[in-house]
Amino acid sequence: MVPATKPLQTKGRGARTNATGRYEPVVHETFDDGWTAEDDAPAPLRTTLTPEHARKIITTNTSPDIGFDRSINPYKGCEHGCIYCYARPSHAWMGLSPGLDFESKLFFKPEGPRLLEQELAARRYVCKRIHIGGNTDPYQPVEREHRITRGLLEVMQRFSQPFSIITKSNLITRDVDILGPMGRENLAQAFVSITTLDRDLARTMEPRAATPARRLDAVKRLADAGVPVGVGFAPVIPGLNDHELESILEAAAKAGATRAMYVTLRLPLEIKDLFQEWLADARPDRAARVMSLVRQTRGGKDYDADWSQRMKGTGPVADLIAVRFKAAVKRYGLNGPLRELDVTKFRVPADARPQLELFG
Repeated sequence: MVPATKPLQTKGRGARTNATGRYEPVVHETFDDGWTAEDDAPAPLRTTLTPEHARKIITTNTSPDIGFDRSINPYKGCEHGCIYCYARPSHAWMGLSPGLDFESKLFFKPEGPRLLEQELAARRYVCKRIHIGGNTDPYQPVEREHRITRGLLEVMQRFSQPFSIITKSNLITRDVDILGPMGRENLAQAFVSITTLDRDLARTMEPRAATPARRLDAVKRLADAGVPVGVGFAPVIPGLNDHELESILEAAAKAGATRAMYVTLRLPLEIKDLFQEWLADARPDRAARVMSLVRQTRGGKDYDADWSQRMKGTGPVADLIAVRFKAAVKRYGLNGPLRELDVTKFRVPADARPQLELFG
């Protein structure tokens, strides 16, 4: 019997479906009646990019389990298509699907660099570290053309504004001319996310992100340029990639990383269904086992949003991951002290001072 619905086979995309966002009054669902294989193939899914005219570029948060309270995200949605991405549910706020819409209907902030300069020049601004890319990747493919992240870094450099940045793209190496000098002055830190060294798994789980080898190359090139660089093993997915924990940290340390962090797989809201659809399609032989282990880290549920444990999980499986991680970072020298970035060098450049009267 042919099921009424089946995953979409969309080349180069992570999500298998495009379920309607949770706030929409009408639900749309792809339907396969199974009558014939000769039906016309669906048109290729194209990426669209829409400008978003924001009034501010720096956002703040008060989450006690996040290591920064202000951040910048140049893009909404992410073409990398990582199936596990915790940012997917945010697309529902715009009436779009956290599925395929999230990775194909993108928004960018063309006025981001101007807004950043305006906010840094304001009289009441107090300098603290700004994190770039806390929600979606600042170096996803569309950055090559639109260069919003590049523009933000140029403003940061002019003001000597300290920042951290995280990506899973080798495109970050394009900006070593800024990251290197700022890193050497203790004004910049970078993290590169490496989820697996298995190229086949990466291709299906993170279809448009850089290959594992390219990410390790990014670590090396950043480190060689003088940027303090860490590796993020995130997410750890029990039964799928957790066995790679030690090998990923070892490879990153050899490439020049000096710190490491990890996050256990989180499946809030629509992600739980999207991930399970992908898992059943891409790794059917281990889907039940993986979900059983995931639930063992979340008190028997698909997800628990409690701030005290949502990043690492609880229970024996989560505890074992934590023990292994602690041992590995010590073994590979990835547990050095986290340096606070230097906020004392912040200066409003002379050519930005007239804005003080307008926006102070």
